[in-house]
Amino acid sequence: MESLHELLRDPLYWIGAVTVAWLLLCTLCFLFNGIRVWIVGNGNLVRASRLGKWAVVTGATDGIGKAYAEELARRGFAIVLISRTQEKLDEVSKAIESKFNVETKTISADFGCTDIYPKIESGLAGLEIGVLVNNVGVSYSYPEFFLSVPNIDSFINDMININITSVCQMTRLVLPRMVDRSKGVILNIASASGMYPVPLLALYSSSKAFVDFFSRGLDTEYKSKGIIIQSVLPFYVTTKLSKIRRATIDIPTPERYVKAQLSTVGLQTQSNGYLPHAIMGWVTTALLPTKVLTKYVTKVCLSQRARYLKKQKQG
Repeated sequence: MESLHELLRDPLYWIGAVTVAWLLLCTLCFLFNGIRVWIVGNGNLVRASRLGKWAVVTGATDGIGKAYAEELARRGFAIVLISRTQEKLDEVSKAIESKFNVETKTISADFGCTDIYPKIESGLAGLEIGVLVNNVGVSYSYPEFFLSVPNIDSFINDMININITSVCQMTRLVLPRMVDRSKGVILNIASASGMYPVPLLALYSSSKAFVDFFSRGLDTEYKSKGIIIQSVLPFYVTTKLSKIRRATIDIPTPERYVKAQLSTVGLQTQSNGYLPHAIMGWVTTALLPTKVLTKYVTKVCLSQRARYLKKQKQG
C-alpha cells in the first residue's frame, strides 16, 4: 500500500498516465473519424435537390472531370461542361443528356489563356449553380529538372494559368451567387503531389500545393456563409494525365474515385478522396520523415525520367 502511495506521488507516473490516456483518446478519435468518413460517408449531401440545379465542371471531357460530370448528372444536376475542344464537349454533352436525362450546356475555353473569363462569365449568367468542380489541370510530359524543361517560358505560363489562375478565376465567378443563396460546394482538384515537394515535378507540385492552401483558406472564410470548399488530393487514378491504364485497389478508375470522393464532402476540408489514398497520404505525411520521403520520390522521378529519355532516343 505504501509503495502505491509512493508511486502516485511520483511525477513520472502521472506524466506516463496522461501520455497513455492522450494517445488512447487520439486513437479513438482517429478511428471514429475514419468510420464517419469512409464507412458512413455523406453521400446524400451533393444532390441537386439540396444545392441547386447546375453543376459546373472544368476539364470535363476526359478522366476525373468527365467522371464528375457523369456522377453529378446521375445525382440530378444539370451540367455545364467547360473544356478546350468543342467537338469533345458536344460528344460528352450528348452522352450525358441521353444517359441521365438532364440538361447540359457547353463552353469551349482554353485555360492556358487568361482572356477567356468574360466568355465563361457570360455563359454562366443566370444559372443557379450548386456545385463547381475546378478540375482542369496540366502536368509534366515526364519528370525533369526545372531548367531542362522544354519550352520553359510557355510551360511556366501554361502551368500557372491552367493549374492556379483557373481555380482563382472560376471561384471568383461562381462563389458570389453561392454566397447570395447561402449554399454551394466548390471542389478544387489538387493532387497528392501538393502535399509535399516533388523534385523533378517541382512546378506541378507547387501549383497543386497552392490549390490546397487556397481551398483550405477559403473554406474557413466562407464556411459560416453555408459554403463548402474542399481541397481534393488524389494519388494515381487511371487517366491520360497519369498515363496509367490498368486499375488496381490503390489506383482506381475515375468513376470509382469520384463516387468515393463525393461521400467525403462536408466531412473533410482536405481529402484524399478515396480510402487507399487516405492511407497513403497518412503514411507519407505522418509516418515517413521528410528526408526519407524526398529521397524516395526523387529516386522514382529520376527512374521515370531515364526511361522516358531512353525511349525517346530509341524511337
